[in-house]
Amino acid sequence: MSTAKAPVPAPAAPESLVRDAELKKAMRTHMAGVILARVSQDEQRRAEALRDYLALTQAAPDLAAAETLSAMVPPLMPSLYRRWAGMLADRLFETASEEQLRVLCDASEENGAALALIFVMFLESERMERQMSEDLCAFGRSAHGEEGVSAQMADIAAGYIRARVAVLAGKDKESAGAKVAQKAARQPAKKATAKAKKSH
Repeated sequence: MSTAKAPVPAPAAPESLVRDAELKKAMRTHMAGVILARVSQDEQRRAEALRDYLALTQAAPDLAAAETLSAMVPPLMPSLYRRWAGMLADRLFETASEEQLRVLCDASEENGAALALIFVMFLESERMERQMSEDLCAFGRSAHGEEGVSAQMADIAAGYIRARVAVLAGKDKESAGAKVAQKAARQPAKKATAKAKKSH
């Protein structure tokens, strides 16, 4: 098991935290929406990606376990993502100032990508490694009864989810970075055009 811990910023001063209930609700909804939009895939693609991961890493103990995971886990992932996004929001409300969260929730591409990366680091924390496995077991039992996801399979599935979220968040970071670069590249051209017009 990894001992990686997500960086924990120094807690904001209590008086700077988000206190307004409606604002918290709106920010929570925004964070969940951004994260889900960046990490979600349709069920068929989730199943294919999980099968590919299991084949590549040989993480499953046998073919039967791999097939079981590929069938059971993908339908659970949207609900799990919503739960974990809510847990991240709770953590941010405890540690980040209202000013910081207003910037993070400003609906820009850059801060949407930043939020996705914060989610990745949150899932990679030692606490969330345990939580993810526990939730996979619990959600699996809820969906499939006692034939649900075993502790061993939950650990394998949690590893896959962390790896997959990191890949998807990384793509968003590259996309956001490209857009920033394009925007920056256009600025000199605009200035040059404006200067040329003034000279005529």
